[in-house]
Amino acid sequence: MKTTPPGPEDFAASVLAVPPLARRADLSLDRAANATLIRHVEAGGIRTLMYGGNANFYHVGMYEYAAILDMLAELAAPDTWVIPSIGPDYGKMIDQADALRGRGFPAAMVLPPAPPFASSGIATGLRRVAERAGLPLILYVKAEGVLAPATIAALAADGVLAGIKYAIPRADPTRDDVLRALVDTVGASRIVSGMGERPAVDHLRGFGLTAFTSGCVCIAPRTSQALLAACRRGDWDEAARLRSLFVPAEDFREAHGFIPVLHAAVGFAGVAEMGPALPLLDTLPAGLHAQVRALAAGLAAAEAARGGPRPA
Repeated sequence: MKTTPPGPEDFAASVLAVPPLARRADLSLDRAANATLIRHVEAGGIRTLMYGGNANFYHVGMYEYAAILDMLAELAAPDTWVIPSIGPDYGKMIDQADALRGRGFPAAMVLPPAPPFASSGIATGLRRVAERAGLPLILYVKAEGVLAPATIAALAADGVLAGIKYAIPRADPTRDDVLRALVDTVGASRIVSGMGERPAVDHLRGFGLTAFTSGCVCIAPRTSQALLAACRRGDWDEAARLRSLFVPAEDFREAHGFIPVLHAAVGFAGVAEMGPALPLLDTLPAGLHAQVRALAAGLAAAEAARGGPRPA
């Protein structure tokens, strides 16, 4: 695992993969399956792994948190940046900060808070958590009105924040006053588009963001990384073409659950079996399996066309 302090170059170098977390039937960690998934993603050129919603860190307990951290640190390549999540509540963040301290992680992502909260209280809490963990945080911006752009900029200026994952959905991602305000106050180099390939082209082209997060990158890492490369060189036609390969799967994930669909699709694509979902989530209904298999096969075929492993 890469342990050097995070900087804009870390965000810009790679799509930020947001993988699921593999478990056995008894819900214990499946080290072998997690290793297989990580090797697949790294072989496709991805060098940032962010474990958050798709890994269901919302419901990870402290009884296994340290074991998860140690497993991920051991499985990642020396040049791979691993970002675990903390939260969403303050008490859990403090306990997780103690587990993170001294383990070498360069940053941690803060999951979006659930009510009750106050904006000033969130800012105070983040400062305390960052100090206790001894590392900067990545803020997950998923809704308006939680923290003002000026407050976020102050946290970044003070070294509390290493970056921002921006994921407020818009009908038209080219028109976004909140994202524009964040770019103007924090700077585009600290912000990544946080909703997969679908809005990524508009966010990188229209707002100058550095990169994007992706769940489907776990199936098609070369293809997703090629999309990032096309955006970085300004080849927007190629970027749009590559984006279109991911849209059907992303639309289906939005309609039927981002987390359970990806969890199943990674296995259906022949990458690695992810096992059962951790409660309070459920596994994908059997009636949707055929559609997800077809979507996973499409992404796997696109990846094979770029030199990746053949679909299983």
